[in-house]
Amino acid sequence: MRNASIHRPAGHWPKENAEGTLTLDFDARHRRRIRLTADHGEDVLLDLPKAVAMADGDGLQLEDGRWLKVQAAEELIVEVRHKDPHQLVRLAWHLGNRHLPTEIRNHALRIRPDHVIEEMLHGFGAELMKVQAPFQPEGGAYGGHDHDHEHGDGGHHHE
Repeated sequence: MRNASIHRPAGHWPKENAEGTLTLDFDARHRRRIRLTADHGEDVLLDLPKAVAMADGDGLQLEDGRWLKVQAAEELIVEVRHKDPHQLVRLAWHLGNRHLPTEIRNHALRIRPDHVIEEMLHGFGAELMKVQAPFQPEGGAYGGHDHDHEHGDGGHHHE
């Protein structure tokens, strides 16, 4: 089994040298150390210095110098839309206030299925549709740094 201990974001590694791919869902793309299987069947030990939220197109370098391209797997997600763009912004605020990983699209938000959150969104007039698609939420607490941080506001409470 080869170790992958170097991660580079898309555009910052020689993708033309990719000798294989790793298709991973969001959870598997947000790791520090885990055993993975490349799409061509090779077992790989991901062993990064710290947890990284890898994105579609990122590269992992194996100890023998080869590169693997990270691909975001399709997974079941909920697409959230609202006919009023201002209300969609309000929905994004509610999701962020609950620290939910959220992907922001042009006229929609994407979240993981959660019946309680879906019910809340319906209550605000959102249109919801379950789709199979890659999930790449925004950074912030899920964007590659630890969640142990100060907000700079002297502390606050989330409802």
